[in-house]
Order: sequence, then structure tokens, then C-alpha cells
Amino acid sequence: MPTPSIETHSKMWNLWHGCHKVSEGCQHCYVYRGDAKRGKDSSIVAKTQQFDVPVRKKRNGEYTVPSGSLVYTCFTSDFFVEDADPWRAEAWAMIQERSDLRFMIITKRIDRFHQCLPDDWGEGYDHVTICCTIENQARCDQRLPIYKAAPIKHKILICEPLLGPIDLSGYDIGSWVEQVVVGGESGQEARPCHYEWVLTLHAQSVEAGLSFWFKQTGANFIKDGKSYRIQRQFQHVQARKAGLNR
Repeated sequence: MPTPSIETHSKMWNLWHGCHKVSEGCQHCYVYRGDAKRGKDSSIVAKTQQFDVPVRKKRNGEYTVPSGSLVYTCFTSDFFVEDADPWRAEAWAMIQERSDLRFMIITKRIDRFHQCLPDDWGEGYDHVTICCTIENQARCDQRLPIYKAAPIKHKILICEPLLGPIDLSGYDIGSWVEQVVVGGESGQEARPCHYEWVLTLHAQSVEAGLSFWFKQTGANFIKDGKSYRIQRQFQHVQARKAGLNR
């Protein structure tokens, strides 16, 4: 699965909204921040009006989402959140119907993966990438053994928000991960992201022969012992300037 920057067509599909914080990376969740500004309770998980977007059709019978599109799935919730259990079978059915699309799902609940699968999952759907988030070594050691063993055709490791150094050397990532994505935390209360942590993950990815994407610096970036406050609109640009992406 290539990085989103080179996709011709992409679509955001937030079929339900709302979540519950499960680990350190959730502390300053961007969904919670955005909802707070609108007076919305982010802990209430509800289906959205976009629930059936992938299978909607135009008057001429063609799907509204073009074939070949990359569909970012459930980015304002977690696809495996417990509250969505009653709706997930229908979601999987739509994903299976649109096997001409590519779906990207990011989760902090890889521990719920096996109990949330459709009957025909087998070794995984060819057109679905399941990304696992780890934010520090503790979450790495908790989630990666589950993730590595899970029957998933395409796996991307998301180290974001990066809250501490992570050593991936014991997980043989070169044999089962396609890409490592790294990013700092955004927002006024962002915790620091140290450049040396990013460089360590980059070196491990290069050694494993993996694609690497330094997505964003975060708002509180530490480099060579100096602290930088980086505005939101420059966080992706500054990350690209590091020249680490491959």
C-alpha cells in the first residue's frame, strides 16, 4: 500500500463516529478536540449518514466512489470499537462488495481483531490493509505479538503519536510489515516527539527493507536538544524536509 500522497483517488469513509480512550496515545485525541469545540460528546459512538457510502450509486448505476480508490475507513472512531459490534457485519459486507477499492483501517484495538471478523475472512481480504498503532514501547510489546500473528494480507505499523523510543528489533518486521509510519502529536497540549526516536525507527525500517514515512513532526518537536513549537500547517512539510521517506 503506497503512501497517500501518490494516490490518484481517495475517499474518507467515517461510517461511525465516537470512541473510548484506551491507551496513552488517546490522551489528546484529535477527534475529542474537534468534538469539544462543537459541544459534542466523543464517547458516544453512533452510525453516521455516510454509513453506506461505498455502495451508493449514481443514477446511471455506477458507484459514486470510483473503482481503484483508496478508502480511509473509520478515522473518527476505531473500526473495532465495542459499541459498533452490531453494525460491523454490514460494514464488512460493503467492504467485500467493493473489492475493486482499497480500504485502510487503523486500530488501537488489535486485541479485538479475531472476534470482529466476517465469516469469509480466511487469511484476509486482498483489498484491505489493517494498520496497528503503537505509541511507545509498552504498546509495542502489547500489540505487536497479536498483530504479527493476525491473518491480515497487508499490514502497516503506525507509530503515532510517537511518545517515546521504540525498539522493533525483536519483531522481525521485515517479514510481515509493509510500511512504518511515524508522526508526532498535534494540538496545543502536544507531548514532545524527539527526532532521535524518529531516526531510530527509520534506521530499523531501512535495515528491514521497509517503506518509511515520517508523516508529521507534531507540535512539540525536539531536535539536537532544542525544542520547537511547530504550527499545524508546517508539521507535514517539516517532516518531509528531513528526507527520511522511502
